[in-house]
Amino acid sequence: MVLITRPSQLTRSRRPTAVAIGNFDGLHLGHRRILKTLVESARRSRLRPVVLTFSPHPEKVLGRSALRMIQTLPRRDREIRRIGVPDVRIMAFNRSFAHLPAARFVENILVRRLKARIVVVGAGFRFGNKREGSIASLKSEGARFGFLVKAVPPLRRSGTLVSSSRIRSLLEAGRIGEANRLLGRPYEIEGRVVRGRARGRTLGFPTANIRTPNELLPGGIFIARVVAGSRALPALAYIGNRPTFFERGISIEVHCLDFRGSLYGRPVRVQFLKKLRNDRTFPDAGALVRQMEKDAAAARARFRRSA
Repeated sequence: MVLITRPSQLTRSRRPTAVAIGNFDGLHLGHRRILKTLVESARRSRLRPVVLTFSPHPEKVLGRSALRMIQTLPRRDREIRRIGVPDVRIMAFNRSFAHLPAARFVENILVRRLKARIVVVGAGFRFGNKREGSIASLKSEGARFGFLVKAVPPLRRSGTLVSSSRIRSLLEAGRIGEANRLLGRPYEIEGRVVRGRARGRTLGFPTANIRTPNELLPGGIFIARVVAGSRALPALAYIGNRPTFFERGISIEVHCLDFRGSLYGRPVRVQFLKKLRNDRTFPDAGALVRQMEKDAAAARARFRRSA
């Protein structure tokens, strides 16, 4: 994975390409439709499929919101390649790039650097300084430079528009099931298991503490799956500040059901399947343990039903 800081650093493609442009945060069902269109169009026209994506997100640079990303950048890169795109170009989005006129973006990047013959975008695509470029202007430039523009229509699920912003809102509200339906898979974070205070072990619920680079961390207690290597372990996941013990800072802990091994030091992924409840303060450790027993029973029942 290479972050390209200036357009001049973009390696010139040796052969004509089909290019999909977008942020692709989360790689939800709508994104996958765009990338499927890219891969199929490239195959039919014997072009090399390329994805041009950006980091950080434009909204972070332009100061429109304190946006938290659904995925880490390395994860986005790996997932795009897994879909079937061997060439992922990650452009650093800074104020200099934000001020690049739309016409120069087309000519210098799409035409000269990437040798685009097909350009695939979402239906709401805008580009260039002050978002001056539209799909209509992109098609006009395509007629001038000899590339075809394919605008992929928006996708809806049960009447809801599939978008990264909607998924962020759902995750932040703890509506995991709805977010997962728009993602087309469970929401997940990744990280490494680190040493904690071992308080869970003293309570009879040993937990693995996870340090993660992920930004979007929905709070509460969840039915989850912990993926460690080739193993997928049924689990409970907790994200919160452990108010019963008056601790500060956000903790991420997982209790793998009926697991006797050790995950310390290992990279893991935590997939969130269902939210059980919000975090809350218990009067004492005994009350917390009784609630954890109920949570574990609910998780086991869920996994039995899906077995």
